[in-house]
Amino acid sequence: MNLDDTIVAIATPPGRGGIGVVRLAGPEAQSIAMPMLRLKHDLEPGRAVFAELVEPDSCSAGALVRENPGAGTGAAPTPDQVGADTLVCSGQTSVKNPRIDEVVVSFFQKPHSYTTDDIVEISAHGSPVVLRHIIELALSRGARLAEPGEFTMRAFLNGRIDLTQAEAVRDLIESQTLYQAKIAAQQLEGALSRRLQPIKQKLVELIALLEAGIDFAEDDISVLPVATILERIAAVRIPLEQLAGSFAYGKIVHEGLTLAIVGLPNVGKSSLFNRLVERERAIVTATPGTTRDLVSETVAIGGIPVKLVDTAGIRRALDEAESIGIRKSMEALADADIVLVVLDCSQPLAAEDEELLEQVQGRAVIMVENKCDLVGASGHSWPPVVNTDLQEQVNSGLKRHGDSDLEGHGFRRASSSSSGRGPLAPEAHVEAPRIRTSALTGEGIPQLRAEILRHIGGEVGTHAESGFLTSVRHQSLVRDSLAALEASKAAVHNKVPHEMLLLDLYNALRPLDEITGTTTTDDILNLIFSTFCIGK
Repeated sequence: MNLDDTIVAIATPPGRGGIGVVRLAGPEAQSIAMPMLRLKHDLEPGRAVFAELVEPDSCSAGALVRENPGAGTGAAPTPDQVGADTLVCSGQTSVKNPRIDEVVVSFFQKPHSYTTDDIVEISAHGSPVVLRHIIELALSRGARLAEPGEFTMRAFLNGRIDLTQAEAVRDLIESQTLYQAKIAAQQLEGALSRRLQPIKQKLVELIALLEAGIDFAEDDISVLPVATILERIAAVRIPLEQLAGSFAYGKIVHEGLTLAIVGLPNVGKSSLFNRLVERERAIVTATPGTTRDLVSETVAIGGIPVKLVDTAGIRRALDEAESIGIRKSMEALADADIVLVVLDCSQPLAAEDEELLEQVQGRAVIMVENKCDLVGASGHSWPPVVNTDLQEQVNSGLKRHGDSDLEGHGFRRASSSSSGRGPLAPEAHVEAPRIRTSALTGEGIPQLRAEILRHIGGEVGTHAESGFLTSVRHQSLVRDSLAALEASKAAVHNKVPHEMLLLDLYNALRPLDEITGTTTTDDILNLIFSTFCIGK
């Protein structure tokens, strides 16, 4: 890939539209664009200029058109007589080329542009024919069709953005919710880079001190005491572990999650599904077993894309079609990140209900007691379901927030002690939350949405912080760095020479540099930017 080439691509989505933008970037961007444009005013950096798109000819580019009251007299017109049918070209005249389209042209002069190159953007009407013709004209004059993500890659290689910001451009384009777009915009502004910078700085300072100690090492006297080295390693490791912990939530923000709605036939799964998607997406009848296949829809809950899956009622199948639907329901249950188990609270618990509750033990589960409009305030009592995922949040949260804080966030104690308070400890069983709803009246639906959101964010969620990890690549590199830091800690305890200790510290620094692209390989760059659209 030659950075000195002038590249061209359509920067707007494929198809027809009101506006289509063609982007040229490189040293010859202006000279390539001018012959196809009839400008009303000269191009100025940072300003949009109205122009006409024409077929290029041998006349100089961008000639200004003037009125010609004397056209057709046979005499060569003077400059102030040149009319709408002629051009001025080095003292000569030629027939004015027919107009193809009216366009708006923007010029961004280096280095004040997206790629730091000269950039010309031609905004035409969004006809694919016109946009392709602009591309063909640019290619005929020496431009090269841009590779996927090449504009952003140039911005990175020219030092305008780092690699995390380049990846944020892609995330912003691919965002499905406003919250995802805001998070991507934070990353684009350098939130993750800013969070990494002080961590890297502490590590570099430790490396510098040890390097200096090697230069002046005499009589086996250490420049830094062992305790000080361990403290400095811990000062790097602790914030890095916190950053690694942010990936659980960041992955959900980036990719969303799947929520399966399961239960027996006729408990109101499809009605509940329609309430959550806020439209009649699934067929609802009073006949049990209406839903035979999976019905899915993606909705935004708290800014997170959640794929809701309505499933066939789980029971002993009456025919082959229903048997296939139930098998798909079980597959959806197995694949889901969160399971909504819907129970009919107007009816006593059936044996099939108990079997289903047993199957979801240890999963991220929300129990929905539907049809509460048909019963009184008490309803039926159901056996507890242990929620392993929430239990893990308790275990990690106790270390940082304490018992009372977590209890106040909806965790229930499964057993009682003499004081009336069951233990909320690692060995405690945390019940899955229960929400009473009426899909018919809408009662409890806001509370159900809030409970789903609580599951998404967790109790000690890192989402309040900016600059969290949303990429598997970032997470893997942070883990590599932490592993090298653990090795360096062990080396200090084992009194390994500082020359060998430095190898581990450099191994910890290198992955952090790869996150921001300070040091990276061409293969990694090609893999990242190949996922971009052509015009970005």
